[in-house]
Amino acid sequence: MPPLTLRKLAQDLGPVFFLQLGEVPTVVVSSAAMAKEVMKTHDLAFCSRPQLYSAKWLFYNCTNSVFSPYGAYWRHVRKICILELLSTKMVQSYDFVRKEEVCRFVNRIADSCNQEISLTKVLGLYANDVLCRVVLGRNFSEGGEYDLHGFQSMLDDYQELLGGLSIGDFFPSKEFVHTLTGHKSRLKKTFKRFDSFFNKVIQEHLSPQRKTEGAKDLRDVLLDIKKDGSSEMPLTMDNIKAILLDMFAAGTDTSFIILDWGMTEMIMNSEVMKKAQTEVRSVLKERKTVLESDLPQLHYLKAVIKEIFRLHPPVPVLVPRESIKDVTIEGYDIPAKTWVFINDFELLPFGAGRRGCPGIIFGTVTIELALAQLLHSFDWDLPPGVEAKDLDLSEAFGISMHKTSDLIVVAKPQLS
Repeated sequence: MPPLTLRKLAQDLGPVFFLQLGEVPTVVVSSAAMAKEVMKTHDLAFCSRPQLYSAKWLFYNCTNSVFSPYGAYWRHVRKICILELLSTKMVQSYDFVRKEEVCRFVNRIADSCNQEISLTKVLGLYANDVLCRVVLGRNFSEGGEYDLHGFQSMLDDYQELLGGLSIGDFFPSKEFVHTLTGHKSRLKKTFKRFDSFFNKVIQEHLSPQRKTEGAKDLRDVLLDIKKDGSSEMPLTMDNIKAILLDMFAAGTDTSFIILDWGMTEMIMNSEVMKKAQTEVRSVLKERKTVLESDLPQLHYLKAVIKEIFRLHPPVPVLVPRESIKDVTIEGYDIPAKTWVFINDFELLPFGAGRRGCPGIIFGTVTIELALAQLLHSFDWDLPPGVEAKDLDLSEAFGISMHKTSDLIVVAKPQLS
């Protein structure tokens, strides 16, 4: 697990140290003070991204927001994300989606009350359905479409291919390594699956028979921007697909990871769960449904979620940055084109600075609403004969880190 290995090195070498990873000079930052230097004080110097081989394949030559190098195009896409796609007003306009999808997963759980159920699977469907409805205009869990499209395997491949430590990325002059390891063939296969899927949903939008009732989804917004053509840098169809993949994959995976770990940790720490449940139920009283207007009153639950982010950050070393010029931090000279990993074991789940995640508002409300409803609607137990110490807590490392085993639980209805 690279985050743990880097942490051990930091304990010996200090809060900032240098590694020569193949042909790539790399700096690892492991303290809040040093993270502030990189992401605030010298943010501009460290605001680019290394051109990862996998990202170039999956994100249409890195034309998404996350992996695009610093420059005019990235600033343009970032502006679209902040002002058009993920603004507070836009996030609030989709409150009905979150409300309906929370109701849907409560019903799924209620159908299996007092029986063993994979809460991991239910939470995965919720995260996917919320994102798909907001980004693409509809969910894909009905009629078996979730399994038909193979969403889970697509997301698993995505996070694994972008994460880990690809040997080829550290030897840019020896690109053939990707072919020898089979990495390139896996990338081509995964890219084709995503590309085919996005071609399909875009064609659905462009169909003359398509109904246009209700709120616009983010696909509509992007295609309208392209059609308008008045911006200083028109979007291509590949640019749109790259941004859609950003929203779809990153949003689904990170929310799901926190929800899955959140319920796992609370089931393992019954006093914490009891206190969080008491808070939620005291706010709602006899009301069955959690409203987003209730969330500001759930101070303890918000603290629990922050602790889950601290213990299980979805992207534990964030996405690597790359310096665009020579810079000195705390007396250390760092040359241009140096990779920087942030391994700060405090609380930076959404990053910070110019490269901070623009989805922080969307992700936070999606997680808080779901956890509050889970705590309010049900009491939770492990299956008979299973104790907290028996749970498999191993993680798979990729660009994000998730549990390798499903959380199997028994839900008991709290409300009549």
